[in-house]
Amino acid sequence: MIIVNIHEAKTRLSQLLAQVEAGEVVIIARAGTPVARLSPAQALDSRRTFGRDRGLYAVPDDFDEPLPEELLEQFFT
Repeated sequence: MIIVNIHEAKTRLSQLLAQVEAGEVVIIARAGTPVARLSPAQALDSRRTFGRDRGLYAVPDDFDEPLPEELLEQFFT
């Protein structure tokens, strides 16, 4: 684990990121107090799984019916 102050982190950001890519954890501190941690990001799985939410909700039968008159009036007052 590497601990650096904010000024040093700004100055050496590219070098610190290379160390993070190599597996190091970098702690950024302000006046000796840790405020942030740089660690390797996990790759996001961007593939979609069709049907993943099946069964979590249901579309009501009256979904596409016109709205009641009293509700429509509120939009135009």
